[in-house]
Amino acid sequence: MNPVTNYCVTGKNLEVCNGMNRIEKKFKELKKVRQKAFIAFITAGYPNLSITEKLIRKFDKSGVDIIELGVPFSDPMADGPVIQEASQWALKKNTRLIDVLNLVKKLRKNITCPILLMTYYNPIFCFGDDKFIKRAVQSGVDGVIIPDLPPDEGRDFIRKANKSGLTNICFVSPTTNIKRIKFISLAAKGFIYYVSLTGVTGMRKTLASNLRQNIKTIKRYTDKPVCVGFGVSNRIQVKEVGKIADGVIVGSAIVGKIKENINNPCLIKRVGRFVQGLKRR
Repeated sequence: MNPVTNYCVTGKNLEVCNGMNRIEKKFKELKKVRQKAFIAFITAGYPNLSITEKLIRKFDKSGVDIIELGVPFSDPMADGPVIQEASQWALKKNTRLIDVLNLVKKLRKNITCPILLMTYYNPIFCFGDDKFIKRAVQSGVDGVIIPDLPPDEGRDFIRKANKSGLTNICFVSPTTNIKRIKFISLAAKGFIYYVSLTGVTGMRKTLASNLRQNIKTIKRYTDKPVCVGFGVSNRIQVKEVGKIADGVIVGSAIVGKIKENINNPCLIKRVGRFVQGLKRR
């Protein structure tokens, strides 16, 4: 395959998608209408895969721009207590990486928005790098977010993934120095995930005071979209982030809303309404 060609999946076939994948296409569309990306995270298999499927369909209909689907893992070092609990629940339900890939493949029959997998490297390693990349692309996964696989340590995997049309999303944090920002900017595909605070994911009452300045610094060295995650918890914060970044990622607040309604027959409706309220432009 040509390493600069991007692919998207239609049915069982790989097709060139006008020289860009769904992630790049989505940001281009949003830029044209001067809007920012709203990225919603949920843990696959929490509380079960059937509800995960229904939530993704609901989010897609509600206008969520990109869906980030967490692969349950036993040691999610970047995740706070809300997502850790969801991950443990899903593991007890025997939710495996292959189950998540099969779910995306099923959804791809009528879901068009970009879907990212947030996973740690261990499940990929056990699955096999080449096998994972092939299955992910065939299933219609657009990109991967791997917190414990920095670009300089994962060169081989990232090269193979990018060559196959599977975008690897890179991180920048408040402690990343300028030299590192330059390196990551060159390696980044799709968008740069800016971790807005030091620590793990979770709901916060206020945004980091240095957020605006740090986003400006990153944008001096990249033309890639910069999206902010970690700690964004409510509509006011989403709106504030939208003023300075190209997109916002909300996870713990959504997973927390799922937990709040876990035994409620109206779970899909209530979580969907909550997400619509967060992303309302």
